[in-house]
Amino acid sequence: MATLAHGPASSSLRLASPSLSPAPSVLADMAMSGNLALDIFHHPALRRLGESLEPTPAEAPAWSHAELAGRLCELSAGADGALLSAAMGLVADAQQGGEPTAWVSATRAVFFPPDAAACGVDLAALVVVQVNDGPTAGRAADVLLRSGAFGLVVLDLGTSAAMPTPLQGRLVQLALKHDAAVVCLTTKKPADASLGSLVSLRGQAVRRRSRDGRRFTCRLTTLKDKRRGPGWTWQEVRHGPDGLA
Repeated sequence: MATLAHGPASSSLRLASPSLSPAPSVLADMAMSGNLALDIFHHPALRRLGESLEPTPAEAPAWSHAELAGRLCELSAGADGALLSAAMGLVADAQQGGEPTAWVSATRAVFFPPDAAACGVDLAALVVVQVNDGPTAGRAADVLLRSGAFGLVVLDLGTSAAMPTPLQGRLVQLALKHDAAVVCLTTKKPADASLGSLVSLRGQAVRRRSRDGRRFTCRLTTLKDKRRGPGWTWQEVRHGPDGLA
């Protein structure tokens, strides 16, 4: 059986001899005999050294439900960012594809419904849950995803975003199982740390006002992407609300 070893300067586990991993039939026999340690061989975070974490899609990248399905993602922005605009665009895209969506808010203020409707969101089909903090938001997402009914769950975590790693791991498993996208919204700068290593994609959203003052360019840059690598961008032009000077 392959042995597990600690790297000299790391506390993370890795396969010391990946070529010696037991055959699936051997794993099944050992599982039947009650060897609980075998669960580690089926954990998605365990991989052979040198393998990519996730396969790279052939199509061009896009900020869409199809791009984020099966993944735990984080979308960040500063105080002047386009966080809600980018998130609502994602909700509208998922709904147009026939995917039920849910919005879990751990912040005191929730999105402005008329603005969401103006972005193309069907408010009658959007489930909204209000909770007190990030961990509770994660547990609410856990319940929603376990139902198998949602293709997109957005967690608005705000400035004090925090979620235990075991809870993130459960969300990753459920996203993979149901081909659902889990997107955490956080208010932070690009240099700030992400929610954790289990985040598959992290993007930073910014907005720039046009010269006429009525339109905005919403631009998203990926700081982390386990499928494609960081650096790809997405942008679109949006109109400001009525009465904006």
